Amino acid sequence: MRNNETFSFADELAPEIKRPHKSSPQLLLDWLLEHWTEPTVCMRDIYSYAPRCIRDEEIAISSAETLVRYGWLSELKAHRHDRRVWEIIRQPIVSPTVPAE
Repeated sequence: MRNNETFSFADELAPEIKRPHKSSPQLLLDWLLEHWTEPTVCMRDIYSYAPRCIRDEEIAISSAETLVRYGWLSELKAHRHDRRVWEIIRQPIVSPTVPAE
């Protein structure tokens, strides 16, 4: 008499879990609204505290510029020529999204 046992082997791949891919501007917006409590944010803050995938200079700047274009950030005049600072415009929206480019 045989059992109805099934065996799993380490060589078999686990089923892949599909996660929705978020764009870099969307990740930056989510981080700003959920974790950043200051009224402004600068590049140094993004490099130090934002999610790791946004900490690259090109990605951080392009993400911030996208958020400026869609009205979530407003660029402020910095006291140094090599510094970039933005005011965070917090809008009363339940699940804010940035359109994918």
